[in-house]
Amino acid sequence: MAEHKEMTFIEHLDELRKHLMRSVIIVVAFMIVAFAFTEFIFEEILFGPAKADFWTYNKMCELGNWLGVKGLCVGVDLKLVNFTITGQFMTHLTSSIILGIVMAFPYIVWEIWRFVRPALYDKEINAAKGIVFYIVILFTIGILFGYFIITPISVNFLATYKISPRINPDNQFDLHSYISMVSWLTLISSLMFQLPIVAYFLGKAGILSASFMRSYRRHSIVVILIASAIITPSADIFSQLIVALPLYILYEMSIFIVAYTERKAAKLEALEKQEEEVPVKIVIKEPPRLDQMTDEDLD
Repeated sequence: MAEHKEMTFIEHLDELRKHLMRSVIIVVAFMIVAFAFTEFIFEEILFGPAKADFWTYNKMCELGNWLGVKGLCVGVDLKLVNFTITGQFMTHLTSSIILGIVMAFPYIVWEIWRFVRPALYDKEINAAKGIVFYIVILFTIGILFGYFIITPISVNFLATYKISPRINPDNQFDLHSYISMVSWLTLISSLMFQLPIVAYFLGKAGILSASFMRSYRRHSIVVILIASAIITPSADIFSQLIVALPLYILYEMSIFIVAYTERKAAKLEALEKQEEEVPVKIVIKEPPRLDQMTDEDLD
């Protein structure tokens, strides 16, 4: 049994403050590391999708050659400019904070779990067993998917988009605008990959059912296609399918998880019901007759 200690509202706030302070310290530590390694962070990571030889562009071109689709050979060398005197410093600082939060995310989730866990019963703790691990894994996959898939596709489309073939202005892209787009697309992707976790808890709460998700599967496909078209504004159908396919897999995974929780809950309920229906046998032992009683019985 998990021990539940009664705490006042002030004690809860004090406990929350301790968890938040430890999380902030870790974020600041990672932020300092990211701020220190400026050349590697910007040249190799943040400015990666802005280069024509980026890993994703090379792999898409290889895929296009294999499929015989020339439109997949993309890639641009962006010319980034800075328009404000504090632009480069603020971009450096903002990027370091975002990277600090991303790198400290596993620890932040663990601290949140440590704060919530004492308030849960054993049954609830068992239901959420390994939740920190799965959240971190899905978050990491989402970050990688957003950085290597969504971001380069979006950057290529927006950088090469033309209002009219006759209009060919000299494109110069703002440094802050580029960093903001890379950051937001990557973080949005990491949040989308938390869909199975959200579905699991909604299923445990009885709010979401597998039958409901199956019945709206066709509707979900339409929503996923629309979302992929918004996330990747490229008119290339292959680029949209590259984004839509993982999202659909996440949806099917969520159906499987909700169905599993329903089967497990139904099995547990049937077991409890069976235990309640088992008759309790009460044996009443008759006392010995007076002429058969020994000295010990009389005592």
